[in-house]
Amino acid sequence: MLPDLRQPLIRQLAESGEPRRRWRADDEDGGVWLFESVEGEGEHWAIRQIEVDSRRVAHRYWWGHLQDEHGFLTDQPLEIWELTEISESAFEAVWEAIA
Repeated sequence: MLPDLRQPLIRQLAESGEPRRRWRADDEDGGVWLFESVEGEGEHWAIRQIEVDSRRVAHRYWWGHLQDEHGFLTDQPLEIWELTEISESAFEAVWEAIA
């Protein structure tokens, strides 16, 4: 198995002092996606991601857990114009609830 080349880059962004923003998106199946992003080179890159499916089963992804059998941390810049910005406390409440 090849190493995931995203890991050092995502970790570098996550550990940077750059400002973070948090986002929400709803999918057509009733699921919810939450992202924490850092801007890099004019684009927003997810450094933490939560997926809550329509059955309300949640999965967390970050540099230390990039993927599993359910999904993966997005490997594309976020299209923030399609997302709704949320508060840090809202994101953190969900992140900690599924720890």
